[in-house]
Amino acid sequence: MDPLRIGLVGYGFGGRYFHAPLIASAPECAFVGVVTASEERRALLRAEHPGVDAFDSLAALAAAGAEAVSISTPADTHSALTDEAIGRGLAVVCDKPFALEPAAARRTVGLAADAGVVLSPYQNRRWDSDFLTVQALVADGSLGEVRRFESRFERYAPDAGPGRAGGGTLLDFGAHLVDQALRLLGPVESVHAESRTRESGLDDDVFVALRHTGGAVSHLWGSWSQHAPGPRFRVTGTAGSLVITTGDTQEDLLVTGETPATTGSWGVEAASDLDRLFTPAGSSPIRLQRGAWDTYYPAFARAARGDGPPPVAAADAVATADVLEAARVSAATRQVVRPGADR
Repeated sequence: MDPLRIGLVGYGFGGRYFHAPLIASAPECAFVGVVTASEERRALLRAEHPGVDAFDSLAALAAAGAEAVSISTPADTHSALTDEAIGRGLAVVCDKPFALEPAAARRTVGLAADAGVVLSPYQNRRWDSDFLTVQALVADGSLGEVRRFESRFERYAPDAGPGRAGGGTLLDFGAHLVDQALRLLGPVESVHAESRTRESGLDDDVFVALRHTGGAVSHLWGSWSQHAPGPRFRVTGTAGSLVITTGDTQEDLLVTGETPATTGSWGVEAASDLDRLFTPAGSSPIRLQRGAWDTYYPAFARAARGDGPPPVAAADAVATADVLEAARVSAATRQVVRPGADR
């Protein structure tokens, strides 16, 4: 197919490292420009992606021939920019958090459906090496029936976050944690959450417990101030338990300047004896699957051309937003909350 002419709105940390290199290295995409008003970021763009133009506005990017756009800007601008792009007939990728609250997510998804344009939330963490491994071992029956899914994004970087650009830890980390839980175990019937408010007024040290309609539970942690991070995943089923300590390193590679186009071993993690499957017969090390962030934009480009579904369905953003809002209410009221518009 002809490469999809795609631009990017925003060239901060997310746009610069999570989007631009993956767009530029996808043969299915033609990286046509970035919307940014910052002279410093325009200079970085010229140095890192020679020949990719900078634009003052989304309107200018569209006028230059963009067919699609990826939104990677502060969280409180996502809905307005995504809605504008849809109104201009552009296929859209929107970074997380997709929206600050469920009503905005529903409105945006409805606009895309009415306009007949492809809209896909950027849930790249579905293609983490560690999560793909969890999915594979659940699917092949190694764990039996899953009873509990434990997942953590924990680090000690108190001066680095949670930032206002991401909307706080619940929306920033929680968007991925909840999406993975829904992806693995399906819809949620009740939510309990706890969090601590930092001096900035934003939440941190978030804990969210989900009870899925299928009977399993998810326990999710997100923190920027955890001195002793726990394992990335622990998954317990009727036949065994899985512990994964090794975290996906695709982000690290992108930050150092590597891309799927510059390395032949993209997404391959080093073996670790700490990643193990436990059964009544004993335990054994497992090897993580290859991380595959490099598959997102090719799939999106094909979807925009009418060849298959988008990599993440737009409706999934609404489901995640409902759970995150229920978690916010639960943390504030100290009550168990049912997600959804009718709660």
